[in-house]
Amino acid sequence: MRCLVTSSRPYDQEYLNAANNGRHELIFTDVTLNAKTAFVAQGFPAVCPFVDDRLDQEALHILAKLGIELLALRSTGYNHVHIATATQLGMTVMRVREYSPYAVAEFALALMLTLNRKVHKAYNRVREGNLLLDGLLGFDMHGKTIGIIGTGKIGLALARILHGMGCRLLGYDISPNPAAQELGMLYLPLEELLQQSQIVSLHLPLLPETQHLLNAERLALLPKGAMLINTSRGGLIDTAALIGALKSRRLGAVGLDVYEEEAELYFRDHCDDIICDDTFERLLTFPNVIVTGHQSFFTREALQTIAATTIENLTDYCEGRSNHNIVST
Repeated sequence: MRCLVTSSRPYDQEYLNAANNGRHELIFTDVTLNAKTAFVAQGFPAVCPFVDDRLDQEALHILAKLGIELLALRSTGYNHVHIATATQLGMTVMRVREYSPYAVAEFALALMLTLNRKVHKAYNRVREGNLLLDGLLGFDMHGKTIGIIGTGKIGLALARILHGMGCRLLGYDISPNPAAQELGMLYLPLEELLQQSQIVSLHLPLLPETQHLLNAERLALLPKGAMLINTSRGGLIDTAALIGALKSRRLGAVGLDVYEEEAELYFRDHCDDIICDDTFERLLTFPNVIVTGHQSFFTREALQTIAATTIENLTDYCEGRSNHNIVST
């Protein structure tokens, strides 16, 4: 099958070509797919977008006119695709239902430990010859109460790590996970979890019902000095409310691998640019905030699984087979 891989980087080409082994004709472009750039897909029956592509209603109508039949997403989340419109237009949408839950869970832990023990500050100090410990005081993770919002495979992987560190686990999910309960996780209503948690980590998909799940009212429930980690989707947090919680010192530390308006920022080099997103720039001014560029998924094992699943999806579609990666309304 001839497939255009958009928003591609060198690592996409490396891992997809290795998994493909010549079965499909993959054409790579670093163009971000949206309504303005959809014309690049002319002549292809399939496209393989990433999370920074924007397949809204307008873009999908253009792609349909170009003859696109398949959207083979190389991501688990699909909030960047207007699924109802794709279905209406007769397009098949397939995703990578899961890759490495450990990649994201371990990165969430890395953010927690870095913020707690101020490793980023210590690294910069030592390089400047300052070996004082003032301002680097942290706390033992052992015995602390950590709330995990979303306890699917990634949330469970994080729970297992934190259980091994001796943390008290609280969970919030519409469907409690028995494996998490076996670890001693106590499921609570969201508001109660926020009130009791010294650290909160988000592991939910972005859906209409989870948009701005953490708003000003809910952020105000956190204990003073709490830590918030988001490695899922930026839209789970109301960024304006987050800044307010930081300014009021309600939040003691924040780790963000995702950002609500990241589509125009992430996966690009802005070293010689002026970033005009004032909200994003404001976040970077806080000394107790770490922002990374959506890298929590970025391990060899995860890329191998993403590539293998994407090729499997292309093959199944070509051979008329359904699989559990098809997204429907």
